[in-house]
Amino acid sequence: MSFFKLQRLKRKELVLQEGQKCKSLFFVAKGCMRLFFFDDKGAEQTIQFAIETWWMTDLHSFNTKCEAAFNIQAIEETDVICIEKDRLEQMLLQHPAMDKYFSVIYQRAYAASLLRVKYIFSMSKEEFYDLFSTSYPAFLQRIPQYILASFLGFTPEYLSELKKKKLLKKN
Repeated sequence: MSFFKLQRLKRKELVLQEGQKCKSLFFVAKGCMRLFFFDDKGAEQTIQFAIETWWMTDLHSFNTKCEAAFNIQAIEETDVICIEKDRLEQMLLQHPAMDKYFSVIYQRAYAASLLRVKYIFSMSKEEFYDLFSTSYPAFLQRIPQYILASFLGFTPEYLSELKKKKLLKKN
């Protein structure tokens, strides 16, 4: 734990903005975060979430020390455990077994990203929403609708109509 720092984030607080250099990996101890960017029309496009026990960072910026392409924001009050690049390298030298741990974390994150891309291109919007809502039901309660819509590639209005349609089918 001597390699890490604890940080408490307020709701909507940014820990990284596009254009900054990402210096830390963030482990969510409590709360929820998102990784997002602004498209050419200024709309937010959420591409990743992290809840308790998940990691988040702008990996390219973190590894190459280039400018971040993404923003990282707490969706709710969030406690994160952070490790900076130089501290991570020191830790991996002193504790080589941690290298395997981070390798597995990166592999899982990469696989999840690829699946998300596949789902976006191969499923209807309704099928994608159904898959997400059954796979991650807790997110539906924790994440504001406009953020969920941006992750799913919907407008908030479309998501609202889809939820209404699902509710009517149940009744």
